[in-house]
Amino acid sequence: MEKMPKWADAVLVPLCSLLLAAFLSALVILAIGENPIAAFKLMVEGALMRSAGWGYTLYYATNFMFTGLAVAIAFHARMFNIGGEGQAMIGGLGVALVCLYVPWPHWSLAILGASVGGALFGAAWAYIPAILQAKRGSHIVITTIMFNFIAAGLLNYVLVNILRPVGAMDPATAKFPEATHLPTFRDMFSTSENILFRGAPANVTFFLAVIACILVWFLIWRTRLGYEIRSFGFSESAAKYAGISPVRITVIAMLISGALAGMMSVNTTMGESERLILNSTEGAGFIGIAVALMGRSHPFGVFLAAILFGFLYQGGAELALWTSIPRELIVVIQALVILFTGALDNMVRMPLEKLFLALRRRNA
Repeated sequence: MEKMPKWADAVLVPLCSLLLAAFLSALVILAIGENPIAAFKLMVEGALMRSAGWGYTLYYATNFMFTGLAVAIAFHARMFNIGGEGQAMIGGLGVALVCLYVPWPHWSLAILGASVGGALFGAAWAYIPAILQAKRGSHIVITTIMFNFIAAGLLNYVLVNILRPVGAMDPATAKFPEATHLPTFRDMFSTSENILFRGAPANVTFFLAVIACILVWFLIWRTRLGYEIRSFGFSESAAKYAGISPVRITVIAMLISGALAGMMSVNTTMGESERLILNSTEGAGFIGIAVALMGRSHPFGVFLAAILFGFLYQGGAELALWTSIPRELIVVIQALVILFTGALDNMVRMPLEKLFLALRRRNA
């Protein structure tokens, strides 16, 4: 018998963890002499009450959906892929090469090509850690962390020595051709009388991320491969007894994970910068870990958690702009969310399990 209902595990546990993180964050804000209620109102107003704020919130959420899905896929196969940051960096290189050297007639075709380019490069960067894990027993956490640093160094070398235009000072590629520029939310939803999403970087890639959530759900819960991934994650010995190859599942799960992380660069490189620059990932690969944890590795949960972290990112920027609260405070809030949804998950889960068990006995 389950200790508590599935809805409680999926909704109540993350919600309680979030409330605890918010409470401690309020104490931190109080400690630096600010009003936590006023700070929260400012975050809501700046991130959710204006179309421009929503534009930034959804832009960040798009990045976190891709990296959250990447981590979630690996979680289902009982792996901890911390390499999303590096995979997204190398995915950006794939996006840039496709946009710079393929003469696309229209953005609708370019975004498909860039998605394939980003996915292939991201998957390729995840392949070596996957092989090392599957065949050599190297721990996936260690190898993917190492590959993040290697990716940063490789991208820096390529931008400075190979792809940087002659005479340019910035370590970045040339601007992508106009035919590859993606429609922003301002282009899509504004009218001549009402300008929406003014200055916000949100673009059509958001819908690509939503489609990715749907496809990952279909893969994990409606396909044989998804069943094999989940079976391997539940019990490697049982999966081997059922004829499922651990090497095959490990490699495939990591390739899918790397591909999803690489596709994040469609949003940052093609959609926002319209060129490849250093540090375009801005830590989104690591935030994806928190998103997957809070979303319980379910695509719908990842979608909601990505929106939440997008709100925290944009809300934190508003706090830094209009108050004396430092921008780094949002990192503290994110760390508290990660702490309660990950490391201290049982601190919330166990009391709730006891509560539901007591209610079940009372009703019996």
